[in-house]
Amino acid sequence: MQDEIDNLPKLAKDKHKENKTFFTKLKKKQPKQLDYLMQELHEEEFERTDCLKCANCCKTTGPLFTDKDVERIAKHFKMKTQQFIDQFLRVDEDNDYVLKSVPCTFLGADNYCSIYDVRPKACREFPHTDRKKFQQISNLTLKNVAICPAAFNIVEAMKKRIKV
Repeated sequence: MQDEIDNLPKLAKDKHKENKTFFTKLKKKQPKQLDYLMQELHEEEFERTDCLKCANCCKTTGPLFTDKDVERIAKHFKMKTQQFIDQFLRVDEDNDYVLKSVPCTFLGADNYCSIYDVRPKACREFPHTDRKKFQQISNLTLKNVAICPAAFNIVEAMKKRIKV
């Protein structure tokens, strides 16, 4: 698994132009059942993929924290919201709350998340490959294929199944 993770940025870079062209065409001529197909591809991939063997998303990127996420997680720690923000978060260039540091503070050495039950929405939905109106997040998907082996595999399967 580690070899696959290590090679992923290069693989994604090699496929970037092809993927970008594919998503551009997909936006122009969206298949009727795209969301259903994406759900199917997502489910098939995650039957084979064990995130606990990877956790590359947690090791290399940080999620956005919504106000609701901040409130929920602060409550979990029995902290005041501002105290949680001060201890763990910073405001990024887009004025969003993000982690002060990566890898994620809440990721254990065993790849388990210490706040899994209250984790941010962005973590719950990652890599967003089963999201409704999938074609609207193609730029995000192009970034995620370089981080998540499952997202990479889903996009590759998608290109085989959809002829644009």
